[in-house]
Amino acid sequence: MAPAWPVEIRLPRDRRSLHVSFDDGTAFSLPAELLRVASPSAEVQGHSEAQRKTVGGKRHVTILSVDAVGNYAIRLGFDDMHTTGIYSWTLLRDLGVNAERRFQDYLDDLEAKGLDRDRPGTR
Repeated sequence: MAPAWPVEIRLPRDRRSLHVSFDDGTAFSLPAELLRVASPSAEVQGHSEAQRKTVGGKRHVTILSVDAVGNYAIRLGFDDMHTTGIYSWTLLRDLGVNAERRFQDYLDDLEAKGLDRDRPGTR
């Protein structure tokens, strides 16, 4: 079975979410904060699980740009100047399907590392 393909990617005026609709009829509104803290970039994910960073202080982050990367992904630019994450269609769908769990995991990581959604910091 082929992976779902996006048919619409829309950035609302407030730039605090990204709406993605797929050809199988599913659609998601992905919060900018989740997209930023789950960035697939090496800066956030590292090169192994041990190097993965938890990024705090992103509650009010907005998306400045959405740029195509070939025919398989988009690059998002955020107002904190983070621009290195390339979000594949598969990752966007995974973030949509698992948004609640992924966000709760993020909140749990913040708490465990003494970080919060309002003060910048990483660990």
